[in-house]
Amino acid sequence: MIPAELLRQSRIESVAQSLREDIGDGDITAQLIPADKHASGRVITREDATIAGRDWVNEVFRQVDPAVELEWQVKDGDSVAPNQVLFRMKGPARSLLTAERSALNWLQALSGVATTCARYADQVAHTGVHLLDTRKTLPGLRLASKYAVTCGGCYNHRIGLWDAFLIKENHILACGSIAEAIEEARRIAPGRPIEVETETLDELTQALDAGADIIMLDEFSLADMRTAVTLTAGRAKLEASGGINDQTLVPVAETGVDYISIGALTKDIKAVDLSMRLD
Repeated sequence: MIPAELLRQSRIESVAQSLREDIGDGDITAQLIPADKHASGRVITREDATIAGRDWVNEVFRQVDPAVELEWQVKDGDSVAPNQVLFRMKGPARSLLTAERSALNWLQALSGVATTCARYADQVAHTGVHLLDTRKTLPGLRLASKYAVTCGGCYNHRIGLWDAFLIKENHILACGSIAEAIEEARRIAPGRPIEVETETLDELTQALDAGADIIMLDEFSLADMRTAVTLTAGRAKLEASGGINDQTLVPVAETGVDYISIGALTKDIKAVDLSMRLD
């Protein structure tokens, strides 16, 4: 889980950057509107979606003009239908129009992540598997994307390189063996989760014997995944990874693995179609 303060600071900084790149030294088109003119409006969705990003929208309007008032009709994680109102707004007309694109960009992108996650999660709801994101995120959007993943009913893998071990082939080669890599991991960061990537059932056995907490089954066949579940017998959590898509997701989930990691949850995202309309 992402620490709340870390997420808050990231949101403030990311929103500020998005406003800098959009507004620059001033919104010249908004200056066509009298400074004292007020307006109201609403944002709707044009398609089915799962919502994520309310706090990012709030932060955009807060940084542009705290005088703007928002009234949300939905919560993060809600499913919405075409033409449904997501929130209403009122305040200085210049501010509403200046903030529009940045606010919608955040809501569209994060709701796109949540919508994709909800679609995948629905497919495996009959199993006990947890779907995990990966570090395959758009640069600068790591924490926001991982938050959106949880709004869609999926789960976060490690946040970055600092909060958990993921020992891969090259780490194992450099350390000498799976056992030596795990032993060194315990020495330098006691208590941190240790995951080992394996490509064969023999490597799985080595990771089990060395006491790995989580074992990744990289590109295993369905038959080998079922064998791995039997061999492991609850001694470690098993994570399936590699090439998981709409066609392979359900069969993999039904092998009995604990987790499935899917890079597409955060890297192959289509923004949700939204529209802001002034009254």
